[in-house]
Amino acid sequence: MVFTDSLKSNQNFLKVYKNGRSYANRLLVMYIMENGKDINRLGITVSKKVGNSVVRHRVTRLIKESYRLHEAVFNSGLDIVIVARNTAKDAGYKEIESAVLHLGKLQNIILKT
Repeated sequence: MVFTDSLKSNQNFLKVYKNGRSYANRLLVMYIMENGKDINRLGITVSKKVGNSVVRHRVTRLIKESYRLHEAVFNSGLDIVIVARNTAKDAGYKEIESAVLHLGKLQNIILKT
């Protein structure tokens, strides 16, 4: 089972942006970088351009829940940063979930089941 921690410091986010690889779809951008640990660390960014604090927190909760329910299928040892695009504010849970899994498959970080 994969255990996930949070990316908190700006320095860690910047390191993933600079050294990681990224893929994007209509709703999200996902950056990943190996962290040399046996756990994943997840960071979520939602810009003020997406909406007010209520909207931003809703999008953050949807992304976090989508990842949490599927964290067992993700490879371990990764720093993952998910950036919400402006179109994510109108998306429902199923669309966000689908976008997270789609980006995981593009990054080849989802285990074959």
